[in-house]
Amino acid sequence: MTLSQISSPLTRDQAYALVDAVMELGDLALTASAHEDATTGEWVFEATCEMLPDLLAFEDLARTTLGGEVDFTITPIDTDTNWVARSLEGLQPVTAGGFYVYGSHSAEQVPPAGLIPLRIEAAQAFGTGHHETTTGCLEAIERTLKHTRPRKMLDVGTGTGVLAIALAKRTHTPVLASDIDPIATHTTLDNARDNGVGTLIRAVTAPGMNHITIARGAPYDMIVANILAGPLAALAPAIARAAAPGATIILSGLLATQAAWVANAYREQQVILTQRLVRGDWATLILHKASRR
Repeated sequence: MTLSQISSPLTRDQAYALVDAVMELGDLALTASAHEDATTGEWVFEATCEMLPDLLAFEDLARTTLGGEVDFTITPIDTDTNWVARSLEGLQPVTAGGFYVYGSHSAEQVPPAGLIPLRIEAAQAFGTGHHETTTGCLEAIERTLKHTRPRKMLDVGTGTGVLAIALAKRTHTPVLASDIDPIATHTTLDNARDNGVGTLIRAVTAPGMNHITIARGAPYDMIVANILAGPLAALAPAIARAAAPGATIILSGLLATQAAWVANAYREQQVILTQRLVRGDWATLILHKASRR
């Protein structure tokens, strides 16, 4: 396979926003990442593509996502190089919500005492644990589990499975994970085995909530969904139906400016916002479904 890489120096928030946009499209790149250059301290967006990247498509996406022009650099990749490891080598472990998220490229570092380690390999699925939406969800999970013990849990749009794995390791309870991308569901199962919770996590490939396994598993005491604002709002009726009375629903993947719109979509389904966590430009929402009277 002939591979090439397209990259550009950006701010941290810009780099992560462009990663989200590229991974949402699915067919523009094999993988995308944002990391801080260990030498210069500069944040860099990188995407790995089969053959030459579609430069015009990347430039158009950058204008739409970031509101301005971006200068990209294209470089060939040696096929003997582990290009996934290369895209991740600048990422340092992350601590959030009592969890310590790391990859094999930093496995030699010892997790701090008292934190639950999550070894997450991105492969071709999105979610290394570094984005504010993921760290926000991990914090929201930890806050919620301090006062509740869910028996049935669902992770919608699981990506690498980081949130499903966090739930399984924290509760020692089975978790159902779903994603529209079959690569993501395979990656989730691989990561679950690596983290010693392979028997606790089941992953299905499904668009949104549309899968018989999801329907049969309902109602859920906790549902987490770290996707995008538009799909989150559209899924409000389906997620509300699948939630048990009194269930906790954790949503992220949305900008802070989109929080009120998404929360309103769930309020119409009798799911009420109780907490909003903001990290940078991104928000994580903790909501509860009304209990039966």
